[in-house]
Amino acid sequence: MSIPFAHYWVLLSTRLQSQRYRVLTLAILLLSTVGIQLLIPQVMRSFIDSIQAGASMQVLIQIALLFLSVAILKYALTLGANYASQLVGWTATNALRSDLVRHCLHLDMSFHNTHTPGELIERIDGDVSGLTNFFSELVIRALGSCLLLFGVLVALYLENWRVGAAFTLFSMLAIAIIYSMRNIATSPMQAERQASAELFGFIEERLSGTEDIRANGGTAYTMHRLFERMRTFWHHAMTAYIRIATLRTTILALFSLGTLLALILGAYLFWAGTITIGTVYLFYAYMSMIREPVEGLALETQNLQQASASILRISELTHTESLLSEPKDGTMLPAHGALGVAFQQVSFTYPKRTNGSKPDEAKQPLDTEKLLPVSFKPSHHLNGTTNGRGPENEQALDEWVLRNLSFELAPGSILGLLGRTGSGKTTIGRLLLRLYDPTKGAIHINGHDARNLPFAELRRTIGIVTQDVQLFNATVRDNLTFFDSAIEDAYIQTVIEELGLTDWYSRLPDGLDTVLDSAGAGLSAGEAQLVALTRVFLRDPGLVILDEASSRLDPATEQLIENALTRLLVGRTGIIIAHRLSTVQRADQIMILEHGEMVEFGNRQQLADEPASRFAELLRVELVAA
Repeated sequence: MSIPFAHYWVLLSTRLQSQRYRVLTLAILLLSTVGIQLLIPQVMRSFIDSIQAGASMQVLIQIALLFLSVAILKYALTLGANYASQLVGWTATNALRSDLVRHCLHLDMSFHNTHTPGELIERIDGDVSGLTNFFSELVIRALGSCLLLFGVLVALYLENWRVGAAFTLFSMLAIAIIYSMRNIATSPMQAERQASAELFGFIEERLSGTEDIRANGGTAYTMHRLFERMRTFWHHAMTAYIRIATLRTTILALFSLGTLLALILGAYLFWAGTITIGTVYLFYAYMSMIREPVEGLALETQNLQQASASILRISELTHTESLLSEPKDGTMLPAHGALGVAFQQVSFTYPKRTNGSKPDEAKQPLDTEKLLPVSFKPSHHLNGTTNGRGPENEQALDEWVLRNLSFELAPGSILGLLGRTGSGKTTIGRLLLRLYDPTKGAIHINGHDARNLPFAELRRTIGIVTQDVQLFNATVRDNLTFFDSAIEDAYIQTVIEELGLTDWYSRLPDGLDTVLDSAGAGLSAGEAQLVALTRVFLRDPGLVILDEASSRLDPATEQLIENALTRLLVGRTGIIIAHRLSTVQRADQIMILEHGEMVEFGNRQQLADEPASRFAELLRVELVAA
C-alpha cells in the first residue's frame, strides 16, 4: 500500500512542530556542508594547476592550508549535523513511542487478548525505530542532495557547457531509473516487520511459559514452531535484502559509467587544449560528487521505503479503536464512601476482533493520517445498550458468558459470588471496571450508568484484588503506590498498621526501599496478596472486588489476609468471588451463577437456614468433605 507524499509532509510537520528550532539548526548545518563540499574540488584544482604552472612553495603551502581548513570545517559541520539529527530523531520517535503506548493502554481487553506483549513491543519499538532517520534528516538530506546536485551542475556549466549538458543528461537518467525503482522493497520490508513482530511475540510468550513447557514435554514442539517462524522471517528478510541490493547494484553500474564519461570528456578536452589537468580532476571530482547526491536520493528513497513499511504498520495499530467509549463530560462519584451497584438485564459475550480492528472496520482501508497525531477515537454505539453491535449481528456472537443478569447491591453491603469455573463470576468484576461493556443491558454505579463515568473516575473508586498480583521491578513503595510520589511514607506505614501487616513489613530488609523484581522473587504468594491489599487501601475505593484473593494460601497466611480483608471492607461495598464457602462468611448477600445465569440470590443467613437452597446444599457438601 502506497502512502501519498502529502501524508509524509503532514506527519513530519506535526511530529517536528515542537522541535522547529532544532530542525532549523540542522538544516543550516547540512546546507553549510553542501557549500563546503562544492568548494573543496575548486581548492584542489587550484593546487594542481599551481604545481603545473610552477608556483612557489609559499603559494602551494597557502593553498594546502586552505584545503586543510576547509576539510576540518566540513568535518566539524558534519559532526554537528549528525548530533543535531540524532537529537531530533530520538526526540520525535520517543514521543511517538509514548503516544503508541498510551494508545495501547486505552484499547479494550479484546485487543490485548489477540496481540501478545512481544508483538506490541516490536510494533512500538521496532517499527518506530525505523522512523528515526525519517524524522531526523530524510527531508533535509534529500533537499541537501538536490542542492548539491544543482550546485555541481551549475559549476560544470560555468567550466564547459558541453560537460554540464552531458552531466545533466546523465543525472536525469540516473534519477529516473532510481525513481522507477523506489518502491521495489516496500512490500517485502513490511512483511519482514510483521514476521519480526510475530517471532518476538512467540519468543516472549514461550519464555514466560518455560516452566509449563518443560514440565509437559513441549520443548521439541516449541523449537519446531520457533524454527517455522524464523524461516518465515528469514524468507521475508532475504527478499527485502535482495531487492535493496538490486537497487544498490543498479546505482553502482550507473556511476561506473558516469566516471568513465567524466574521464573521456576530460581527456578529450585536455588533449584539445581547452582545459587544464586541474580541470580534468575537477570533472572527475564533481562526477564523484554527483554520485553522492544521487546515491543520497536513492538512500533516502530506501529510507522512505523503510519508513513506509513502519508507517503502515504503526497506522494499522493507531487505526485500531477501542470498543469502549469515554464520555466527554462524565459524571463524578463521591470521593469517599460505599457505592451502590445495580445490574439491569445484563448479557455479555466476549467480542472478537479481526486483525486487531473493530469487527465492523476490519476490511476498511488504513488511514495513515491517524498518525497525525495518535488519536483515541471512541467506538460507535449503535444504540444505548450495545457495544458497537446491532441486533443484525447477534447471530454471530459467541456463546453468552452472562445472560439477563439483574441484581442490586446496596452501599456498604457485601456480596458473596459463587459458581463453577466459567460461570461468569470474574466477568462481573471486569464489567464493573469497564474492561468490557455489556453486550446488552446496563450497569449502574450509585445510580449512574457506568458508561457515563470517566475511566479514571470509575477505576479510582473501584479496587480489585486477584490471585495473580502484578509486581514491578521497583521498590516496595512504588509497588504499593503505583509510582504515585504524592503518597507519603508515613501514610503508607499507617495503612500497613491498620491492616495488621506490621509483622510482614518488619521482615522487609530495607523497608519501603526494598526492591522487588517483576517476577516477585523473594515474595511468597501471600506476601504478594498483602501488597495488593495495601494498594487498594491506599486508593480508598468505595467498591472492592476480591477475585479468589486467598485461594492459594497456607492457613496461617490466609488468616493474616482475612484479618486485613475484614479491615479493608469496613465502610465499603464488597464483592467476594470465591470457590470456597469459608471466604464468603462475611458476606451479607449470596449469588450463585450457573452458565452465566443467576440461579440463586438472597440474604446469606436466610439461604443458609433454608434447607432447600443451593447455598445450604453447598454448605452441607463442604461440611461432609471436611
